[in-house]
Amino acid sequence: MRNTINNQLHRFLYLFFGKTEIKPLFFYTVASIFILFGLSVQSPSSLISGYWTILLSPSNLITDYFEVGGIGATFFNVGTLTLANTFFIHRNAPKITGPLLAALLTVMGFSFFGKNLYNSIPFLIGTYLYSKYSDTPIANLLLGALFSSALSPVVSLITFGQGLPIFIGMPIGIMAGVIIGFVIHPVSASFLRFHQGFNLYNTGFTAGVIGLVIASIMRVFELPVTYDIEPQQLSSSLVTWFFILFSLVLFLSGFILNDYSFKGYMKLRKSSGQLISDIVIEFGTPITLMNMGILGFIAIGYVHIVGGQLEGAVVGGVLTVVGFAAFGKHPFNVIPIMAGIYLMQIAMHIDNPNTTSALLAALFGTTLAPIAGHYGWGAGLIAGALHAAVVNNTGNAHAGLNLYNNGFSGGFVAAFLVPIFDVIKERINEHERIRKG
Repeated sequence: MRNTINNQLHRFLYLFFGKTEIKPLFFYTVASIFILFGLSVQSPSSLISGYWTILLSPSNLITDYFEVGGIGATFFNVGTLTLANTFFIHRNAPKITGPLLAALLTVMGFSFFGKNLYNSIPFLIGTYLYSKYSDTPIANLLLGALFSSALSPVVSLITFGQGLPIFIGMPIGIMAGVIIGFVIHPVSASFLRFHQGFNLYNTGFTAGVIGLVIASIMRVFELPVTYDIEPQQLSSSLVTWFFILFSLVLFLSGFILNDYSFKGYMKLRKSSGQLISDIVIEFGTPITLMNMGILGFIAIGYVHIVGGQLEGAVVGGVLTVVGFAAFGKHPFNVIPIMAGIYLMQIAMHIDNPNTTSALLAALFGTTLAPIAGHYGWGAGLIAGALHAAVVNNTGNAHAGLNLYNNGFSGGFVAAFLVPIFDVIKERINEHERIRKG
């Protein structure tokens, strides 16, 4: 009887997961669940009105869609955009492994506070055009295609935030998104060398530079651009339990597929997480799913411990941490970064750890997890502390046009610390060789 149930469970889970891949059906199913959840918590008329308001929002940091359109409309927005992105990936990718899994969940997360169908699709069009222009297979550009929508507020802000007639603002906004989706691929490849892969949100750094240029041009011409780092905190216990259950399902799926054991999980400690670390390929889908669930619990637990709420933007942070559990993050390199950020926030006396901006720094700051993985927990604490200080000053540079502000900040922190840590590590290794020899 037990074997029969176990076999049925495995057969069911293999509809969604392969040994070293995540099947598109998983994302189609998750997107559908998000849409159904949205329809269940908000009346249809209110949901339609709220979703329309989301689409018309300028959407720069931090535009919490819970506040803009309501919780149901936000989940509907997340589900529809996830369906569109999954279809795009399904059509063009041979299979979904760690990087694309991280990208899809990151975009899903940012659909809670800045991304929607209108302001994201132009970047996919730009990627398609770049693929044709450069004779590059579009399968090689999918990661950048999804992450490039970090600059989706540019599309919305130009369309809806400049007081332009819609027939003027819309084509200009869409064209801006297409152009960014075109140019971000060669630019992003060059910036990877800047931080040597120790900033997991490489496109966030690239988008920050592009956003800085765009914001500077807008300011020169005195065009409206605003940056609000503290939206009204709006959440619900239903949202919290939804994502606790989401994390639990991920963990249990991996646990079952791993023969009801943690076998192999501790091997993650050997992975620094430095780009590019595809945990799905290196460790298998069961370990990846367990890791995603565990990091989901850690992220939600941190928010709860410091007294925060799972508002829209914070949910985005949780989902991004969960997504990158397939692409470089695990508890052993994430916890030191979060601890360093928390301690610095306490020391600064200007950033209560339970505010929106502080929670986003703690969650998204784990972009620096490879530093803790490669150089040790002490280095992770230092990197986290420095990130907590730097990230407070980078958002104004691009005026919130880059949703991946922590990726922008993390690029500078990694570029500053990595050479220093390399010198220290080299000296330690040299002394060790002398002592032994």
